[in-house]
Amino acid sequence: MVDPVNVGIAGLGFGAEFIPIYRDHPDARMYAICQRSEESLNSIGDAFGIERRFTSFEDMIADPELDAVHINTPIPNHAEHSIAALRAGKHVACTVPMAMTLDECRAVAEAARASGRNYMMMETTVFSREFLYVQEQLRSGVIGRIQFLRGAHLQEMSGWPGYWEGLPPMHYATHAIGPLLALAGALAEYVVCLGSGHISAELTSKYGSPFAVESALVKVRDSDLSAEITRSLFETARQYVESFSVYGDRSSFEWEQVHGGRPVLFAGEDAEHLTIPDFAHVLPAEIQRYTTKGVYDDEHAHLSFKQGSGHGGSHPHLAHEFIRSIVEERKPLIDEVTAANWTSVGICAHQSAMAGGARVDLPVFD
Repeated sequence: MVDPVNVGIAGLGFGAEFIPIYRDHPDARMYAICQRSEESLNSIGDAFGIERRFTSFEDMIADPELDAVHINTPIPNHAEHSIAALRAGKHVACTVPMAMTLDECRAVAEAARASGRNYMMMETTVFSREFLYVQEQLRSGVIGRIQFLRGAHLQEMSGWPGYWEGLPPMHYATHAIGPLLALAGALAEYVVCLGSGHISAELTSKYGSPFAVESALVKVRDSDLSAEITRSLFETARQYVESFSVYGDRSSFEWEQVHGGRPVLFAGEDAEHLTIPDFAHVLPAEIQRYTTKGVYDDEHAHLSFKQGSGHGGSHPHLAHEFIRSIVEERKPLIDEVTAANWTSVGICAHQSAMAGGARVDLPVFD
């Protein structure tokens, strides 16, 4: 019998959603939690019966009994914390995006290779029930040959923590590009992007990014495919959506227009409204219920969980893939090379938009 993986979670806003999943996973132990606020740390630790508690990330990753850390700290800290944990000999799962700059992406990838430990970017869209359904249709031949892919992530970030204010839309693009490249089975090669509209001068001053919306065309490496992605974060009226559509020579899948609607599968010009099944059955029985249930009740649910409708039931799938990759001594599905490429699509897309739509080649991380 394999010893359970001792997991620590850093950042207990969104991160707390994963506490009962690791606690109940048959191959994991919910070992430690880390939060700067001691009051919040103790409140959550008491609620879930977690004894190992840290207000310092450095102290947590120095614990010799800790095997893996799941990082849910603010975006500007992702690269720094990932590198520190990898150098401390810990496996790392990190919420999106991998980093803020191309140099940081490269540094995380190099740290993962040097450490011999697993790095996984916890991209929710490629473990959602919608993605798993489309992947199944693609593998079974229903969709046929992919001809084009389209993704969009439109979200109003007013009221979120201050570091979000004025963030370039494409700097948080992995929800839009991840499912497209995953279904294509390839990485991105280059990107061309245009900005549109403008946000307030106050928001623009934060990062120097003026655009309300950024739209990009992405060339898929070693393929005849291209993909289109669109992102907005502020001052653009639209119900929250993380969506992807896939167009094939046999059939095509299009995301629903509004929350609560139904996606469509087109066979030729005939349209079929779909009811997407849940995929809890592919998970261990102990964590299957978490595809439809969050940690907290509706009154206390994290904003990302409420806006994203539970991220398509992806949370237990993400945790399961991370833990099983460690147990099976293999790379996780979104390893450091894939994570760096997906994150770099957005960084390079913003560079292109700021340069009036110039082509920007992505760095090669593999």
